[in-house]
Amino acid sequence: MARIAGVDIPNHKRGVIALTYIYGVGKSRAKEVLATAKVSEDAKVSDWTDDEISKIRAAVGDYTIEGELRSETQLNIKRLMDIGCYRGVRHRTGLPLRGQKTKNNSRTRKGRRKTVANKKKVTK
Repeated sequence: MARIAGVDIPNHKRGVIALTYIYGVGKSRAKEVLATAKVSEDAKVSDWTDDEISKIRAAVGDYTIEGELRSETQLNIKRLMDIGCYRGVRHRTGLPLRGQKTKNNSRTRKGRRKTVANKKKVTK
């Protein structure tokens, strides 16, 4: 099993798909990495040689990935919250921030439903 950028890459998958297991590497970036390392996209990870793996490690190292990318993203969100902009306020309250309606949906951001009981009517 190949280990690139601290992530175990699955042996039984094609190179392009296997590289997407690394946080910050999608299909297009995986294709770029394999092109710079001069490795076939269709070759399975189990077929890679040690020399090819080291070339891929070097090519992946040129990008911001994994822990560094996660911390950068968190710092960006923290900055938005600190300056108090609209997106920062929405992050702070746990609501969607790109203009979605929240009356019916957005359960992913809001969490499970919290049922609120009706007010009792006062009888005279």
